[in-house]
This record gives sequence, structure tokens and C-alpha cells, in this order.
Amino acid sequence: MKYRVIGLMSGTSLDGVDLAYITFTHNGKWQYNLGSCHTYSYDDEWLKELGNLHLKNKDYIDNIDVKYAGFLSNLIEHFISTHKLEVDLICSHGHTILHQPEKGITHQIGNGAIIHKSLKIPVVSDFRSLDVELGGQGAPLVPVGDDILFNEYDYCLNLGGFSNFSYSENGVRKAFDICPVNIALNYYSKKLGYQFDKNGNIAKSGTINTRLLNELNNLDYYHQSPPKSLGKEWLEENFIAVIEKYEETVKNKLSTLVEHAAIQISQYITKGGCLVTGGGAYNSFLMDRMQSHSKSNFVLGDKNLIEYKEAMIFGLLGVLNRRNEINCLASVTGAKRDSIAGKYYA
Repeated sequence: MKYRVIGLMSGTSLDGVDLAYITFTHNGKWQYNLGSCHTYSYDDEWLKELGNLHLKNKDYIDNIDVKYAGFLSNLIEHFISTHKLEVDLICSHGHTILHQPEKGITHQIGNGAIIHKSLKIPVVSDFRSLDVELGGQGAPLVPVGDDILFNEYDYCLNLGGFSNFSYSENGVRKAFDICPVNIALNYYSKKLGYQFDKNGNIAKSGTINTRLLNELNNLDYYHQSPPKSLGKEWLEENFIAVIEKYEETVKNKLSTLVEHAAIQISQYITKGGCLVTGGGAYNSFLMDRMQSHSKSNFVLGDKNLIEYKEAMIFGLLGVLNRRNEINCLASVTGAKRDSIAGKYYA
């Protein structure tokens, strides 16, 4: 069987919307060909809208949901026409604006029904809500794809807005969010007028604030047992709030944040080979600090894999949905049972 799909992902870092065109084949074993990929950056209006949307009321959010679905439809249409693609299925993660699984809440905007109506292509979207209804974290969802496509590695680590990783233990896939990475680093880089800290150069020029580092390392989240996941609300209330107590230069805060991430990540990634993807893979200072704390061999994928692995795997999750196969693991999310995540529109 062959499936030609577009996977869409918008992460918490607000870097933009990632689109990946993938051909999946299944002949007893899954294989993939990652083709055309593109990130459409958000303009200032969308950055402001998405950055504050979790503070708005339901009617406002519902209105933006429709508007955002139209925005995604236009991006997909442009992507298809630019690369002259034949597409069987669109698999859209949307953009998370609320994620409070302990309250039974997760909300991704980017209405799949509207995307289907606009493009006349089948769509699978809303990948998190069923798992949350089943008592799970609704995250992370990528580990299914790690298990299917990248099981030659001991660990798969994603350095996105938050760092998360997956691994197999006695044949069971496990995963959880480790700590904030780009969402925090970018927040402080912007205070200096940069969208991000290229190669971690600003952080590298700073000095670690040991008291701040110790306080961050002792946050309650790090003492909780998995399954567990992080969201923007937690970041603002528990993480940024701690950092802001310190009258410290931004570059020293960045240096401390990199060290914090390296320490937290290295606690779990300790041996063997680790595939690293996500924008943080380009932060050479962070990679160096991780390597200094860990005996694992950190392996970078190629450029498209680094930048588009999550979009690609949401493509796979959509295909598994259409095959009526499990694509969300209770061993990862803590739900009552495995499930077939996603809503289908055709």
C-alpha cells in the first residue's frame, strides 16, 4: 500500500507552520520518503493572535479557529500547487492554544472540516482530544512514529518548544516531555531583538546563575513520575515566573536555561544512540552542553528530518487512523487504553 500525504504541524515556539509531503509504503514493514517540505512563517498579526489566544473567551477562540483553518487551507493549496503534488490525505495537527490534561482540556485550532471543504481532500485532524477524554495527557503523540520508523535508535529526542523523547523499555514504548527549550530560549532572545539565539552564541557568552539553575532544577514537574506533559500555561506560571524573580542579564539567563535543559535531558538520555530532531538541534552550544553531561551518542538527522520529523509523523498518524490501527499509546500518555486518534473528514 502507498499513501501520499501532507503532514502539518505548528509548534509552541510559533516558528511557523511546517508542511511535509511524504510517501508512506507498507509491505509488511513501513517505509517513508520525505519529499518537499516548507515552513510558512507567521506574520506579526498571527504571532500576536496565537500568542495571546489562550487568554480569550470561547466565542473569540471559535472565531479564530475558523479563520485559522482558512489560513491553513491557503497554505496547503499554495504548497500543493508550488510542488505539483498528488495528495491522498491531509493530516493536520493544528495549533495548540490550551493544554491542561489534568482538567480534561486540550484544544487545537485549525478546523479539519473547513480544510476539507476548502480543498476537497480528505483530512484527519484533532489528534489529542480522544486521549485526554480517556484520561491521558494527549501528548506526546510522536512516539508511535518513532517506534515504527526509527526503532534502530535507543532514544528519539525532539528539541522543539519543549524537549520530549521516546524510548523502548521491555518492548513497550515510553515517552514524556522533559523541559522547556526553544519556547523559553526564544522568549528571552526576543528581549534582545532576536527571534532566536543562533547557535546558542548569546547563551555561550553568558554566565550561569547557579541559584537560578538550582531553583529551576527543583521545580515540582521534574519530580513527577511519567506520564506527564508540559504546556504554555505551566511555562508562564511555573517557569518564567521563577526566572523573572532574578535581576539578571538576559545573556546570563539564556546561559542558565541552556545548562538547565542540558542537565534535565541528560538525566534520561544516558547511553547508546539518540536521534535528535527539532529546531534546537541547530543550537550547537546546547548540543555541546548535552554531550558534556551524557554518554549517549547524539545523532543529527538530515535537514528535512530535523525540521519536519513531527509534521511527517503526524502524516503517519493520519494514515494509521485511516487503516483503523492504533496510533496513540496508553504507555506514553497514561490513558485508560490505546486508541485511534484523530477525526476524519471526507
